[in-house]
Amino acid sequence: MKRRLRSSDWYVGENRNAYIHRAWMRRGLPASAFTGERPHIAIANTASQLTPCNAHLGEVAASVANGVYEAGGIPLEIPVVSLGETQVRPTAMLWRNMAAMATEEMLRANPVDGAVLLGGCDKTIPSLLMAACSVDLPSVVVPGGPMLTGTFRGQALGCGTDVWRLSEEVRAGTLSEADFLNSESATIRSRGHCNTMGTASTMALVAEALGTVIPGIAGTPAPDSRLLEAAHETGRLAVGLVSEDRRPSTFLSKGSFQNAIVALAAIGGSTNAVVHLLAIAGRLGIELSIDDFDRIGAEVPLLLNLQPAGKYLMDDLQRAGGLLAALREVRDLLDPEALTVTGKPLVSYLDDAQIWDHDVISTRAEPLQAHAGISVLRGSLAPGGALIKPAAATPRLLKHRGRAVVFDSIEDFHARIDDPQLEIDADSVMVLRGCGPKGYPGMPEVANMPLPKKLLEQGVRDMVRICDGRMSGTAYGTVVLHVTPEAAAGGPLALVHDGDWIELDLGTRRLDLDVPAEELARRVPNETTLAAYANPDRGWERLYVDHVTQADQGADLDFLRGASGSKVSRESH
Repeated sequence: MKRRLRSSDWYVGENRNAYIHRAWMRRGLPASAFTGERPHIAIANTASQLTPCNAHLGEVAASVANGVYEAGGIPLEIPVVSLGETQVRPTAMLWRNMAAMATEEMLRANPVDGAVLLGGCDKTIPSLLMAACSVDLPSVVVPGGPMLTGTFRGQALGCGTDVWRLSEEVRAGTLSEADFLNSESATIRSRGHCNTMGTASTMALVAEALGTVIPGIAGTPAPDSRLLEAAHETGRLAVGLVSEDRRPSTFLSKGSFQNAIVALAAIGGSTNAVVHLLAIAGRLGIELSIDDFDRIGAEVPLLLNLQPAGKYLMDDLQRAGGLLAALREVRDLLDPEALTVTGKPLVSYLDDAQIWDHDVISTRAEPLQAHAGISVLRGSLAPGGALIKPAAATPRLLKHRGRAVVFDSIEDFHARIDDPQLEIDADSVMVLRGCGPKGYPGMPEVANMPLPKKLLEQGVRDMVRICDGRMSGTAYGTVVLHVTPEAAAGGPLALVHDGDWIELDLGTRRLDLDVPAEELARRVPNETTLAAYANPDRGWERLYVDHVTQADQGADLDFLRGASGSKVSRESH
């Protein structure tokens, strides 16, 4: 028996309500759109001129729409909340959950049978997937793709990574401000998101490994005509998803997240993927913890020679064979039964994948790093856990003991970091607090603190840094982040004093504050520390601070974990 379309509940019938729903949509749609035979596919589009990485998604949406219509569906574009990582203040992460909630509610409230999700910039793909998993309508992602590589003085520029590097050279006195500014127009060469293995590229590839993108599409550069071809094919697939009732809950499993974690490690992906995957799993009711990232991913080899862990960029990955070529090298680590949105297992797409440039994609036998996955640290300074990305760190600093230099907020940091009188040396451990989900609020990308100018001038280029916030996936350095509980939630990070000894040991997965337990029990946060925490009195920020979970639970809102489904119980008239 043919399954009744969800949109039929709006359009099919002779009563007044069906009349209203049909009449207001008769602005170019054919009569066949309302017979209950043709699925209505929402094209959830995060295009915005204030999200420059996604500004081209209108063209992508048009190709999706053509594919939907060709397959017999009715394409309906719906604008959804768009978050430009480089533009919004105080941090795009503050609104990821709002974007997810708004998209979920609009997909549920409208007469649609399935959705194609168009994202690119860092938070857009995670928020769309969180929404799709919560409303559980047949859904598929089209990543917007990275930009093409720009060059300056004959050298390729990685957006994000080279911004951090060049700005430090200016502060060190080895690059003039004029030359730094001259590189600006060369950094962003074309449409698309960051061309490094930052969060946007990471989430596109991880979404494919998870199974929510047609295999082989993620990583296609935004200006590449093959992206439009893929978008067309995705539109066709969306119609089939509805007829087969293939929803996120029917093909995403714990094994899907295993595959995503293996991919995250093999590509040297952003630590931000951890908090996003935790949130997505939470919407599905799948038990996933930060320890799974260490257990599954820590021993996975790094295979991609891409910035910030290597030297190449995303369009190099595309010509070298793409994600599937890298995953073929670690096929034995993947769950062989985990399905993709096509209904086929991910591993079934690996047979024909080949590496065309071994300098960009390494083999399993000769990886860039043998054990490069994200590691989880625990100890007296992070009882709930903290993350570190060894692939982006300085090896000699992964076992380190140093005295703390503490900053109570990012404003405190900026005010004092270049003070010549600041007592700090290369062995010090920089501690930045008040940057967690509640304390900022929104968990900004500030954990990769710039080094003191006086140390840069001495040739120092890395130090151990510890923070309850996040860092950009384009960044690098020996950075311990996502410290849980955060300082504002009562974590021991709030009790660290200048001069306290801190020990980091990646080998034993320890992060400890070397202060006697009885002394630590006597300490309370000082007034300056408490004053730095956010305390909004209204609006989204108030709701967020009251309900956001800690990083180890995905920094989602506590009342949004789990799915609500697509059912709407009441009529609107």
